[in-house]
Amino acid sequence: MKKHLSVVTAMLAALSVAAESNFNPEPVCPGVWRFTIGVPENITPVATRHYLPATNALAALPRVQTCPLAPTGSISARGCFVSLPLAPDEMIYGLGLQFRSFQQRGSKKTLRVNADPASDSGDSHAPVPFYVTTRGYGVFVDTARYATFYCGNTRLKPPASASAGRGSGNDGWNNVTTTDRHRLGDAAEMRIEIPEARGVDVYVFAGPSLREAVQRYNLFAGGGPLPPRWGLGFWYRCQSDFTQTNVLNLASALRTEHIPCDVLGLEPHWQTHSYSCSFVWSAKFPDPRAMIAGLQQEHYHLNLWEHAFTHPSSPIYQPLLAHSGDCEVWGGLVPDFLDSEARKIFADFQASEHVALGVSGYKLDECDNSDFTGGWSFPELSRFPSGADGEQMHSLFGIRYQDAIQSVFDERRQRTYGLVRSSQALATPYPYALYSDLYDHSQFIHAVAQAGFCGLLWSAEVREAENPAELIRRLQTGIFSPLAMVNAWYLKNPPWKQVNRAANNVGEFSPDADQVEAQCRAILELRMKFIPYLHAAFVRYHQEGLPPFRALVMDYPDDPATRTIDDEYLMGDSVLVAPVAASEAGRPGARSSNRPPAAAPETAAGSQRTVYLPAGDWQDFW
Repeated sequence: MKKHLSVVTAMLAALSVAAESNFNPEPVCPGVWRFTIGVPENITPVATRHYLPATNALAALPRVQTCPLAPTGSISARGCFVSLPLAPDEMIYGLGLQFRSFQQRGSKKTLRVNADPASDSGDSHAPVPFYVTTRGYGVFVDTARYATFYCGNTRLKPPASASAGRGSGNDGWNNVTTTDRHRLGDAAEMRIEIPEARGVDVYVFAGPSLREAVQRYNLFAGGGPLPPRWGLGFWYRCQSDFTQTNVLNLASALRTEHIPCDVLGLEPHWQTHSYSCSFVWSAKFPDPRAMIAGLQQEHYHLNLWEHAFTHPSSPIYQPLLAHSGDCEVWGGLVPDFLDSEARKIFADFQASEHVALGVSGYKLDECDNSDFTGGWSFPELSRFPSGADGEQMHSLFGIRYQDAIQSVFDERRQRTYGLVRSSQALATPYPYALYSDLYDHSQFIHAVAQAGFCGLLWSAEVREAENPAELIRRLQTGIFSPLAMVNAWYLKNPPWKQVNRAANNVGEFSPDADQVEAQCRAILELRMKFIPYLHAAFVRYHQEGLPPFRALVMDYPDDPATRTIDDEYLMGDSVLVAPVAASEAGRPGARSSNRPPAAAPETAAGSQRTVYLPAGDWQDFW
C-alpha cells in the first residue's frame, strides 16, 4: 500500500497557488498507471480495499507500454482539482449506477450516496468515481469524497489575444444545440473536483478498447465473483410477517406447483427487532435450525434480510459501542466497518447465529443514505473511531459492510450470493447484486446495462404489477438479469395468483390465475436452462474481468449506433437481450417482433419493440 508521509505537506502552499501541474505516471500493474496529486487522504477505496489486483490476469490482456493520457491537477481552498483531455468525438460512460443517464458527455455529476435520486445529478446508491470512454481508456479517482465530474460541459474563456472579434452580436438564443451541450466536434476536458481533499491518486487504465479498459479496472479490483450455481437460479422473498410455518408451507406449495426456486428470502420480521436490528431470531421462528434443515431437504437455500444499524437489545450492541459512529440511526449503532474489530464483532455473530445453522447468504439493506424519504441515515458531520467523517463513511459503508459479511463465507471457504443496497469503487469481486426501492421498469432495464461499466451487478427484481401483462414483462426482464427474484415482502401469495395487493392478501385469486402461473412457470424454467451459460459467463468475469451483463457499446465501440442504446444489453458472449418495458405496452410506432417465452395474456398490449442488431450473424432465439 502506498503511504504518503506528512513531510510533504510543506508542498501544499505552493500547490494551492500554482497553475495546473503535470504529474509523472507510476506503473502499478500491467496497463495501469497511477498519478499522485498533492497528499491523498488516508481513507479511500484503495487504502481500505480487501481484495488485491489480479496481476496475472492483467498481464494476459493486450500489452500496452504507454499511458494513454496524463491528468493535470492543483490544490486550492476548495479541495483538489483534476483535469483530463477529451477528444472532439469522445463519449463517456460509467460513474456508477446512474439511473437517469447513460452516455455522460456534456453532463455534471456529483457522486453522492443517495438511495432515492430525484434527478440526474449524480446521486446514486452506488456511485463510482470511475469512467471509460470510446477512446479506449478508463480513469479511476481514488476518493471517498462526493466528487463532482464536469464531463466536458465547461468551456474556459480564451486568452485575450484569441478573443478579439468573437461572435457576430446577433441573437444566438436559438442556436444552442445538443451537440454544443455535449461539446461534440470540439476538444474539451473532464474536470473533476474533490472537496476537502489535499490531494488524490488518479489511476489510468489502458485499452486498447473501451472493453479492455473495463476489464483492466475489474481485474485491478480483483476480478469478478464466482456465485454458486444455486444463486443463479430463481429467488422468492417471503412476506415480511411470515412465520416458520408459513415459510415451510410456501416452500412445499412451490414444489407442488412445479415452480422452480432455489432461494427463499426472509424479510425484516424474522428478528426480534428490525429497525434497528437485533439479528436475533424472533418467536415467529421457534426452531430455525429445524426449519433450515427442512428447506435444505427440499433443495432450498435461505437468505436473511438485515441492515447494519444495531439495536440496544442486540447481543453485539455493547461490544460494538466503542467501535461505532457518534450518531444513531433508528435508535441503533452505526458500526465503523473501517475498523477491523467492528467487522469481526459483527461477522462472528452472524457466523455463529445464522450461517452455522445453514443460512446461505444475506440481503444487506439500507446501507446507503436518504435525503428524500425522511433523512433516516447518519449525517455527513458524523465522526467514526477510524477517523472517517460521515461523507467518507457513506461512500464506503456499503462495500465495507460487504467485507464484514463476506469474511464469514471466505473463512468457511463457502460460496455465497446476496443482495446489497449500496456499493462503491472496486466492488467487482463481491457476489452481491444491487437493488432499489425505485420501481421504474425502463430504469431497471437501463441499470442492467449501466452497471457493467463499473464492476457492479443489478437485480431487476419483481414486486407489484398493475396487471398480469406487466407482471409478465417484469419477470422476463428479471430472468435476464444477474439475480432473478420476486420480492413478495408485502404479498401473502405469489403475484401470479393475484397482482392486486389488497385482494392477494385476503386470498382472492384472479380468474386467470392458472394461466398466468403457467406463463410465469415457463419464464422461470427458461432461467433455469440458462444457468450453465450464466455460470460460464461469471467464470470469464472472474478470470478475465469481462462483465457477464454489459452494454452493446462495450463490444461494439466503433458502431456509433450503440453509443446511446441503454435498453438492450449482452448477456455473456452470445445472447443479446432486448426486453419490452411494461410502460411500452401499446406505445405508438412500436415494431419488430420480440416474442416472449410464453404468450402474454390477452390483456397484454404492445408485444413489439424496435431492436438494433450490431454487425454480425444473429439468430432469433425463439
